Amino acid sequence: MRKTTFILPAIVVLLALVGSSIFVVDEREKALVLQFGQIKRVKEDPGLAFKVPFIQEVVTYDARILSLDTDETEVTPSDDRRLVVDAFARYRIADVVQFRQAVGVGGIRSAEDRLESILNAQIRAVLGSDGVTSNTILSSDRSELMERITAQARARAEAIGIEVIDVRLKQTNLPEQNLDATFARMRAEREREAADEIARGEELAQITRAQADRTVVEQVSNARRDSEIIRGEADAARNRIFADAFTQDEDFFEFYRSLTAYTRSINGNNSTLVISPDSEFFDFLESSTGRNGPAPVATPTDTAGTDTAADEAPEAEPEAETEAPEVPEADEAEPEPEEPATDAEQNG
Repeated sequence: MRKTTFILPAIVVLLALVGSSIFVVDEREKALVLQFGQIKRVKEDPGLAFKVPFIQEVVTYDARILSLDTDETEVTPSDDRRLVVDAFARYRIADVVQFRQAVGVGGIRSAEDRLESILNAQIRAVLGSDGVTSNTILSSDRSELMERITAQARARAEAIGIEVIDVRLKQTNLPEQNLDATFARMRAEREREAADEIARGEELAQITRAQADRTVVEQVSNARRDSEIIRGEADAARNRIFADAFTQDEDFFEFYRSLTAYTRSINGNNSTLVISPDSEFFDFLESSTGRNGPAPVATPTDTAGTDTAADEAPEAEPEAETEAPEVPEADEAEPEPEEPATDAEQNG
């Protein structure tokens, strides 16, 4: 009974000692064995490990690649155009001993604060260096700038046992107080470009309109010139035909003109004429001989010649009347040659 009383507590104490002396290192972690705050051993390989119970303690750190989002940083490039830069970094703990000595008991939080200070300083240094403008930051040269920031931050972070793997710029914006002025300037530039485009369009429209008007005037002038030439040639041909017909037989031509005047004057319901009784207009109505003697007798030869001349003659105008015998009131309405030719054939 007495042995059992001493054995059971001894076993419990032994198990507690064994349990407190064994620890497990995960493959995603690195471990430090500390004794009274001093680093005694580093355990980076995963598996079981031992320590002195109650005297030594184990501190583990994440061995994976970690990320850090920095706060927005205001930078001033060489063109004095302020920008707000938002960046993030990828890092990992490369040397846990140096890391522990640098950050102490603060751990990851303290290390990230120091790393963020390093990143912000290098971002300002690189983006504010000579030759780097706001256009350079926003262009394809941005990747080269990020590589420079990464290299300089990696060199500074080695002092705290951290390896900076990559630094990237997420956003590059203008400060809030400059946005309105920038948008106003952009709007003014676009309005100026639009006004220039409108002015050039109106200039081209005026040039095109002037060329079209000139073309219209030239074509109309040419058409009028051609029409006057054709009209003059037609009038000349008409006068020549009338002159030839008049010189062949003056009496018959006078008789023909009188019949034409009668046909046009007494037409349809218009059978009333108010005219002097002794007017020459009634010469062939009062006597078949007219003023100059007997009316000419149309022979087959003369009739054929008359028909041919009548068919060829166009509408008479006042130019031919100066050569033909004067017939009162008949000159005011010159008929088509074809109609009087038919009347002449009936009277013949």
